[in-house]
Amino acid sequence: MPLKCNVQVTLNNISKKKAAAIKNALEPDNVNFPKGLSFEIKNIDNKLVFNFQSMGNTKKLVATVDEVLEHVKLASEIIE
Repeated sequence: MPLKCNVQVTLNNISKKKAAAIKNALEPDNVNFPKGLSFEIKNIDNKLVFNFQSMGNTKKLVATVDEVLEHVKLASEIIE
């Protein structure tokens, strides 16, 4: 049975406008994920919540979380 892992990353105290801009910047990357790996972004109040899920390959999960956070940092810097 493959190992199921869930990772949640939350950005707190973020404006709705900035959250929407970051979410829109990441949407094109949120397609054609490898089998067993999923990613979801939600705006909740003044938070941007990233949910990652992996079935089996934790190395791909860690690499994906790292890549998404790099993109979030870059998008945040461009927005400001």
